[in-house]
Amino acid sequence: MSQQLSIGPHTVSPPVVLAPMAGITNAPFRTLCREFSGGRGLFVSEMITTRALVERNEKTMQLVHFDAGESPRSIQLYGVDPATVGKAARMIAEEDLADHIDLNFGCPVPKVTRKGGGSALPYKRNLLRDILREAVAGAGGLPVTMKMRKGIDDDHLTYLDAGRIAVAEGVDAIALHGRTAAQHYGGTADWDAIARLKESVPEIPVLGNGDIWSADDGVRMMRETGCDGVVVGRGCLGRPWLFGDLVAAFDGRGEAGYARPTLREVADVMVRHARLLGEWLGDEARGVIDFRKHVAWYTKGFSVGSQMRRRLAVSGSLEELRSLLDELDLDQQWPSGADGPRGRTSGRNRVVLPDGWLKDPYERTAVAADAELDTSGG
Repeated sequence: MSQQLSIGPHTVSPPVVLAPMAGITNAPFRTLCREFSGGRGLFVSEMITTRALVERNEKTMQLVHFDAGESPRSIQLYGVDPATVGKAARMIAEEDLADHIDLNFGCPVPKVTRKGGGSALPYKRNLLRDILREAVAGAGGLPVTMKMRKGIDDDHLTYLDAGRIAVAEGVDAIALHGRTAAQHYGGTADWDAIARLKESVPEIPVLGNGDIWSADDGVRMMRETGCDGVVVGRGCLGRPWLFGDLVAAFDGRGEAGYARPTLREVADVMVRHARLLGEWLGDEARGVIDFRKHVAWYTKGFSVGSQMRRRLAVSGSLEELRSLLDELDLDQQWPSGADGPRGRTSGRNRVVLPDGWLKDPYERTAVAADAELDTSGG
């Protein structure tokens, strides 16, 4: 099992990637994950909308900010129009905004798929081809990768066709979430699909995504599927030290090197996370407010109580957050209930699509302009 991954000129060791997550993987969270990993791995930005980038939307330009220590700098782009995607890729290359571009074809949310974007788009094979071609051409020498799902549902799988198209158009690597859009985040990820994609496109690296809740899951996915690396999303919510665990696992240190923080140590990370958000946003109160969504993830499994969780989730300053945390029994050891699935788990039975979307998979459909939101981050 390889201990490193090559994406264009960049070597990622261990072969571990932080998945882009809207409202989560901003610069402060990436800083925490990177610190716990000792700077090893690849940490991708929140999703950036190509139209918003090209139009230099203020919020978007903040999201493409990277800290000095981030290398390589990775941006994930979401776009539905080949020309706009090409312009965005060219802008990134010419203005030195990043070192790596990832393309999002995995988003399953209805507001995206009903317009033909996200995980619905690869069904239109020629549209996918046009977008990839423009992205690679616009990126110049920057590596371009893509992240996708198995397909729309079990009757409309697209990942093998999409993988072959990606190879033909010069994409440097593919990440596959082993679920369909219909599954959303429910059920169990299909790791066998990751293995089939790896067999189908041996020319480029294939990364696996889905149900990596622990460092051992990451090692096991690579062993069982033959994939070249793993992409970690929901498993690190409220647990940025998971990347330290992954480094330990790939270095062969296993359990001995895994983080099992006490609640006191978790509380310190929570306050640091909120402080970093405030510094990034330029306002302490805004940082604490933005941090609120992380409270339940960080405190999962600990004896905190629903009332205290609610109080923590409405705190308005660093001082208040710290004071509330200090009321807890901070000597609590890492609980077994903190391991396992976290984040969204609900599934969906039906994917909302544009009228007639499934009639012809090879039709060169132009996706409606409003399929691409004018702001970034999801």
